[in-house]
Amino acid sequence: MNAKAYYFNDDGIIPNHTFPVIAYSQCVDLADYSDWLEKTFIKNNWLNNWRDIVLPYDHFHSNTHEVLGLGWGSVSLKIGGANGQVFHLSAGDVIIIPAGVGHYSVSEHTNYQMVGGYPNGHEWDLKTGLEPGERTPILQAISAVEMPEKDPIFGEDGFLFEKWK
Repeated sequence: MNAKAYYFNDDGIIPNHTFPVIAYSQCVDLADYSDWLEKTFIKNNWLNNWRDIVLPYDHFHSNTHEVLGLGWGSVSLKIGGANGQVFHLSAGDVIIIPAGVGHYSVSEHTNYQMVGGYPNGHEWDLKTGLEPGERTPILQAISAVEMPEKDPIFGEDGFLFEKWK
């Protein structure tokens, strides 16, 4: 398994975060990772889980961090707003997205399954950064989001805690 951190700056629309996006590649070797990912997220208190595709337009969550694990298939996600980066994910890859970091699917297909979750099962909001007057409240909300108690994959010992300080 490989772990990497990626930093993205505020682009004026997508605020991003001072915390980096954490990418874990090939967390485990299975034919279908969905069940394993969801059970692991639940064990580490990343709850309010879902299985679906990722929205095809740039969005972020101002009130919670998010974990996305690819259960099966492959997908390309653009992360970090206009100046972000495209991530080509395969089954077993996991992306931990701090509050405020833009993300969306750039793949033309929907032949994949993402498993998502949020620390302590927080309800998520859906922001695009395009609504008039929302920027100040969004930045305040992002700064109020607490550090997760556990890494969604490795619990108390994850790479997340090395990078999110």
